[in-house]
Amino acid sequence: MGSPPSSLQEAQRGRAASHSRALTLPSALHFASSLLLTRAGANVHEACTFDDTSEGAVHYFYDESGVRRSYTFGLAGGGYENPVGQQGEQAANGAWDRHSHSSSFHSADVPEATGGLNLLQPRPVVLQGMQVRRVPLEIPEFDLLDQDSLHESQEQTLMEEAPPRAQHSYKYWLLPGRWTSVRYERLALLALLDRTRGVMENIFGVGLSSLVAFLGYLLLLKGFFTDIWVFQFCLVIASCQYSLLKSVQPDAASPMHGHNWVIAYSRPVYFCICCLLIWLLDALGSAQPFPPISLYGLTLFSASFFFCARDVATVFTLCFPFVFLLGLLPQVNTCLMYLLEQIDMHGFGGTAATSPLTAVFSLTRSLLAAALLYGFCLGAIKTPWPEQHVPVLFSVFCGLLVALSYHLSRQSSDPTVLWSLVRSKLFPELEERSLETARAEPPDPLPEKMRQSVREVLHSDLVMCVVVAVLTFAISASTVFIALKSVLGYVLYALAGSVGFFTHYLLPQLRKQLPWFCLSQPVLKPLEYSQYEVRGAAQVMWFEKLYAILQCFEKYLIYPAVVLNALTVDAHTVVSHPDKFCLYCRALLMTVAGLKLLRSAFCCPPQQYLTLAFTVLLFHFDYPRLSQGFLLDYFLMSVLCSKLWDLLYKLRFVLTYIAPWQITWGSAFHAFAQPFAVPHSAMLFVQALLSGLFSTPLNPLLGSAVFIMSYARPLKFWERDYNTKRVDHSNTRLVTQLDRNPGADDNNLNSIFYEHLTRSLQHTLCGDLVLGRWGNYGPGDCFVLASDYLNALVHLIEVGNGLITFQLRGLEFRGTYCQQREVEAITEGVEEDEGCCCCEPGHLPRVLSFNAAFGQRWLAWEVTASKYVLEGYSISDNNAASMLQVFDLRKILITYYVKSIIYYVSRSPKLEAWLNHEGIVAALRPVRAPGYADSDPTFSLSVDEDYDLRLSGLSLPSFCAVHLEWIQYCASRRGQPVNQDWNSPLVTLCFGLCVLGRRALGTASHSMSASLEPFLYGLHALFKGDFRITSPRDEWVFADMDLLHRVVAPGVRMALKLHQDHFTSPDEYEEPAALYDAIAANEERLVISHEGDPAWRSAILSNTPSLLALRHVMDDASDEYKIIMLNRRHLSFRVIKVNRECVRGLWAGQQQELVFLRNRNPERGSIQNAKQALRNMINSSCDQPLGYPIYVSPLTTSLAGSHPQLRALWGGPISLGAIARWLLHSWERLHKGCGAGCNSGGNVDDSDCGGGGGLTSLSNNPPLAHPTPENTAGSSEQSLPSGPGWGPRPSLSSSGDGRPPPLLQWPPPRLPGPLPASPAPTEGPRPLRPPGPGLLSSEGFSGKWSLGGRKGLGGSDGEPASGSPKGGTPKSQAPLDLSLSPDVSSEASPSRATQNIPCLDSSAPESGTPTGAPGDWPAPAEERESPAAQPLLEHQY
Repeated sequence: MGSPPSSLQEAQRGRAASHSRALTLPSALHFASSLLLTRAGANVHEACTFDDTSEGAVHYFYDESGVRRSYTFGLAGGGYENPVGQQGEQAANGAWDRHSHSSSFHSADVPEATGGLNLLQPRPVVLQGMQVRRVPLEIPEFDLLDQDSLHESQEQTLMEEAPPRAQHSYKYWLLPGRWTSVRYERLALLALLDRTRGVMENIFGVGLSSLVAFLGYLLLLKGFFTDIWVFQFCLVIASCQYSLLKSVQPDAASPMHGHNWVIAYSRPVYFCICCLLIWLLDALGSAQPFPPISLYGLTLFSASFFFCARDVATVFTLCFPFVFLLGLLPQVNTCLMYLLEQIDMHGFGGTAATSPLTAVFSLTRSLLAAALLYGFCLGAIKTPWPEQHVPVLFSVFCGLLVALSYHLSRQSSDPTVLWSLVRSKLFPELEERSLETARAEPPDPLPEKMRQSVREVLHSDLVMCVVVAVLTFAISASTVFIALKSVLGYVLYALAGSVGFFTHYLLPQLRKQLPWFCLSQPVLKPLEYSQYEVRGAAQVMWFEKLYAILQCFEKYLIYPAVVLNALTVDAHTVVSHPDKFCLYCRALLMTVAGLKLLRSAFCCPPQQYLTLAFTVLLFHFDYPRLSQGFLLDYFLMSVLCSKLWDLLYKLRFVLTYIAPWQITWGSAFHAFAQPFAVPHSAMLFVQALLSGLFSTPLNPLLGSAVFIMSYARPLKFWERDYNTKRVDHSNTRLVTQLDRNPGADDNNLNSIFYEHLTRSLQHTLCGDLVLGRWGNYGPGDCFVLASDYLNALVHLIEVGNGLITFQLRGLEFRGTYCQQREVEAITEGVEEDEGCCCCEPGHLPRVLSFNAAFGQRWLAWEVTASKYVLEGYSISDNNAASMLQVFDLRKILITYYVKSIIYYVSRSPKLEAWLNHEGIVAALRPVRAPGYADSDPTFSLSVDEDYDLRLSGLSLPSFCAVHLEWIQYCASRRGQPVNQDWNSPLVTLCFGLCVLGRRALGTASHSMSASLEPFLYGLHALFKGDFRITSPRDEWVFADMDLLHRVVAPGVRMALKLHQDHFTSPDEYEEPAALYDAIAANEERLVISHEGDPAWRSAILSNTPSLLALRHVMDDASDEYKIIMLNRRHLSFRVIKVNRECVRGLWAGQQQELVFLRNRNPERGSIQNAKQALRNMINSSCDQPLGYPIYVSPLTTSLAGSHPQLRALWGGPISLGAIARWLLHSWERLHKGCGAGCNSGGNVDDSDCGGGGGLTSLSNNPPLAHPTPENTAGSSEQSLPSGPGWGPRPSLSSSGDGRPPPLLQWPPPRLPGPLPASPAPTEGPRPLRPPGPGLLSSEGFSGKWSLGGRKGLGGSDGEPASGSPKGGTPKSQAPLDLSLSPDVSSEASPSRATQNIPCLDSSAPESGTPTGAPGDWPAPAEERESPAAQPLLEHQY
């Protein structure tokens, strides 16, 4: 706002111009004016600090004309500027001078002044980042004030001489007691300079500025710049130094709004690095410390090479202003993370990093492994090799290389969990302190599961690495690679190519929803494909097993053999014919290449067969003279193929996005930019090459057809760790919960379902990827999971051997119009399309039409699976208004409310204490008086079934007439007898609590109001626990707050559930027994809670079967109450794979548009729907405030061992303990088998218990008095020999045939259970064993037996060890029993499994392989955790 007009004529002209414009006063100005009118008498929230931007906070400042103004913050970060006037200006200046030494001053010290003219001056402002832009408004005539008097006051004011502009100074502290005045006010000084946060930051800034000056002076002194380039270089130096004083806002490379202190140091750091690089390259070119080396036709380390690199660095330094304007260089920490990640991935075969710390850790780990292997490799190739012989040292190197590569491929780059495990072992006191601080919150089982998983991985690697090293050493020492080097290489290449083509191309194409975009249905369909609604977990199909087996065969046998063959041949060639490389360099290249290729094969085999094929074709057939050895060729081609894949994805994205026949212009700029992008296609291709080389996103400018290259980012992409913070009662104040009800919007409440989906994916994602259910995958890939209401984007970040680190981004349930159009595009089928160009001739059966096939090929996404089964919650919501519209339905709810209170009173363990409490008894004594009735106006005949018309209220006789039978029944179900008479203390207590509960509901519903809305409001208030005890007659309840917490509050919630069930079966709960059992069942299996309660989140994450809540949704257009019912079940999703460069490019474009270009238009063109690229869904998934996802998960690691089906397929983890248990069990079975073979006429049962008079004649099976056909498995015509079930039980003193007592065996067999303290013989018949094949099967009477097969050392799929199932062990008659009970076969028939093992889960996978450990019986189905809550166990190969 400028200074006032200097003459009356100018004022009159301005007033006439304003009168000529027919504008209306905006509502925002009315709001600002009302604030000024009520300022004198209202309570104003004056900000105490400059960081206070809460709603209603008032800040005071001086504008450029010296006029003191105030700024009031409004909703959503907006606000309004209000003039304060000129009154009290001297006092304000005095207050400013008193507080100018501080960074802020108290706004109460600023005097306020109002005036009539000020009402015409408020102007709304738009707050964007750190800038405040005033929007000039023309103010129309006011009817509020007298126009003549207003004009006169304006003329009188303007005729006066304008006061001189006030001068302000800022007191800067130098020394204690010493100040200096800076001729700037605080805001002006802040606009000129950045505020430093500490002394160390000042020291670092001064040192960095000095270093910039010194290095610039050094390069100028060396004469690297001449003529105009000296001036350009000085400008670069000045810009780098000034950025330390005032950072650029906004910056094209900044990921956040406002001041970013990292960006302030980025320019000088990059300048120092480039100057040092220029000086170093010039020194190397002049000194030539290395002999020139020719590699693939390029001469390296020559003088011209160093000088050329120096010139490139010099030109790049001079282009700094242009580079930083376009944002081609990231901030320093992002650049460091990117460089370390690229070196680790392309140099050592590492996985992606999740933070700069993890990048440093991962690269350090790879360097240590390479340094360990380098010594063995150098020692092996320095010594001469005998003909047809491999030195032992080289075989040791090969064994260590494969073992270390296997171990590193199975470790995550994030050491957090590993350090947590180490800390819990070495520093348990620190762990106890952290547990003590976290006891206030409900414990999260996830950290302990992750530690258990890492522990099992380490235990397994301890065994497997030794086995792998020994086997590799033996194979390498066998000289097979030298003896067959002329043939073996081509055989391995052909085998790898054929297996890779079949596994990673043919099988995934046959399993896609649209194979080759020609067929309309997958050829290989899962079992759930034809089901309309899935009823259980996905079944493992034969082609999934084949895919997993082939992938395992490929990465554990074929590629290690290829790498070992190349290592051996290259090492033998180097030793026999030394080449131009020195041995030290050759050993380094062999070590790094071998480590990288093996780790890449273990982590991501889908991309290896093409790399190997291109290597063989290029260096064996096309350009054999350029070959530097197959190992180095393969290493180079792996890096080149990775960059070519990125380039291919970028070109596909660009061509799909700008295809003329599917243009979706979101704004006028898009239509303008489309034709201008055509002449710049060559520049676009150059940018694509550069972005593919440096792995940078290629983003559309403002969503148009013009593409520009962004700065380099790691695979994680986002530089900030943004995670969704759920708003509930644990992180909000109580007054806020009661009054404003925070988080009562669908997005906040629905975010918990995406959190549960993340937990489910954590247990199943890695295993499903191994089984091929998502198709081919790689690091950085993006998938969309779409169901009826859940739409989430899953970003794969780290892909390891048996581990996946991902991030899930959940979108809104009810998204925008653009989002719904794109959701329809990915969920609708194209099978019905019969078009071919302009006609509709139809199509062949199960084949796409021409138009459909053509359209599917021009999409940046494809459907990889249409029936992906994942555990989740089905959500059903009913409108509470429709269920409580009439008074009869409310009466039913109140009746169930009363009965639920009575139920919880009778079930409470504190009932006796309440009945004997003197205060409660004294307060309830008046209700027994004759004629007593509670005549509160909240009670009425329309809703209270026990309303007493005679007394016009609620009386004890009327209450007993309706509810006494229910009270007596509930008391009878109680273990301890209680007096149940109508005037007993129990009935009186129930009556008092029921009256209190109904009065609380009436109070919350505004008492006398009979409309539905207040009733729903009161019901929701009680449902969330907001009980307002306002009547003195109810204050007795404060004697014990458990009366509210444990009786009345759960009564409201249970009544809502019973009322909902009433609609399905109205007469079901008329009998007290049925109602009691229903409440007890709901209490056991159902969680009824408010969604803001932390218990609601804990219940969902712990996979509670059913949940119920009453939700109050307050949107802009609706204010309604919904009854939310959740049921845990398996859901069906569509899996859509999106071009990862499309996702990265659109994310980068949104960041540039909103942060740098500051486009705040909510309907901007870049977020309009584009079905070919899913533009709206991808841009909506950006981190806030760029996007608007309702949930963003933290980086989550999924392990293959937590997948139950994959664990059943491969077996449990291999560890020393598992091997010891397997050996012990094998010894026991061998001992039993030898006992059965040595006995004449013995059988399997005899071998277990020493039948037939053998050495082991002890048994824990009592004799049977009457044999049955089920017991006599042999011929019924011949008499069987005396066995454990046919004769008297032998004792410890002697055997059945008079032989001496048997010797005790060692090791002693395990007992089926703990020994009883004082065993006593028990009479009873022996449990019948149904016939069926067992793991130990016998034939006839000769004792012929065989051992059943086992699939793993871990015992997860083997039979249980000796012992009996729970609940199936008969008590022994002997005082002591050391014999083994019969084994139960894991491959028994279903009837036998059902009869012998009643606790076995019938829903287990039909693979014939139980998942329990040896000796452990399966847990009951109701006790076994679902996949989303099972421990995270690592998968073993």
